[in-house]
Amino acid sequence: MVLSSINLKNFRSHKSTQLNFSEELNYIIGGNGQGKTSILEAVYYLCTTKSSSSKSDSEVVMFNEEEFEINGSFKDRTEDIVRIYYSLNENRKYYFQNGKQISRSANIIGRFPVVLLTPADHAITQGSPGDRRKLVDSIISQASETYLNFLLDYNKTLRHRSSLLNIFKETRRSELLPEIDAWTAKLIQTGTEIIKHRKRFVEIFNDFVKDSYKKIMDEDEVPGIKYWFLDGCEESDIESQFQDLISNKKDEEYRRATNLIGPHRDEFIFEINGKNLKMFGSQGQHKTFQTALRFAEYFYLKNSSGKLPLFLLDDVFGELDTKRSIKISDYLKGIGQAFITLTDFTNHSYLRKSDNDKLIFLDNGKVVYA
Repeated sequence: MVLSSINLKNFRSHKSTQLNFSEELNYIIGGNGQGKTSILEAVYYLCTTKSSSSKSDSEVVMFNEEEFEINGSFKDRTEDIVRIYYSLNENRKYYFQNGKQISRSANIIGRFPVVLLTPADHAITQGSPGDRRKLVDSIISQASETYLNFLLDYNKTLRHRSSLLNIFKETRRSELLPEIDAWTAKLIQTGTEIIKHRKRFVEIFNDFVKDSYKKIMDEDEVPGIKYWFLDGCEESDIESQFQDLISNKKDEEYRRATNLIGPHRDEFIFEINGKNLKMFGSQGQHKTFQTALRFAEYFYLKNSSGKLPLFLLDDVFGELDTKRSIKISDYLKGIGQAFITLTDFTNHSYLRKSDNDKLIFLDNGKVVYA
């Protein structure tokens, strides 16, 4: 799968920008604040229906404008024309594929697989458990529509159950208990499926991480991921143990009006040579692990979907030493289409550019050379 072209209107600093892309590496070059990252963000929008950095679509609209629009052309076995239109006055976003409006994001996620590596990925290895759950959920959701639907259903169940627990805490109305029990049963059912999917994912994904890490470092460090929830529990016993844990915490949940048990609270432990990366890893190991995770994600999605994902790298080489940068540059030549932002190409002479690659220079949201 490749993105052959994109057209931006009133999208951040891009008043009207049209670009055609190489099917291999696309280097997007410009100083800070010139609109490089916005192009990656627009590509991410096309693939996922959402921004890669903003919680609100309204933040993306160019100053003094009332709307933004993104148009893109994907080519695989067939061509897909995607259009996203957002109206500030309506506070509404519309997503169209080949002229047909798509109302659910779940119908798009995974259709155009995408991987994004940014400096913000430091939160994955150094941040909270929620950052690592978000990573895992995003990868599996692109590979499995079934998992995505379980996840959406589970989050909906969490919200309903939390609301009931809050009402019960305030009112102590006993007639609410059967309703809470019904949502508890639903929580266990969907939560069990999520745990099963995550456990299977980690077992498979570990090999992709090890392979990517070795290609970047070419050293004897061995990375690994452990999934911490019902650790060591056989798959056939997950549901019953989940039930036992919730039963044991029932009184505390009623008292605190909080969902205390479930995959929304689990953890993924990243390790190097059996040691906890977050606790004992060097800065270099953290950066290498973050990069290896994204390359592993690329090849995992390629393997599971049969499509070549788009690979977006935002200002990654500025944070890496020359040795790692050279390894990653070599690694990139073995994948499909990639979009790479740089502040200055001349400072990265080690990057492996071929005649099929493309350089795109930006100045204040305008393409000055491509």
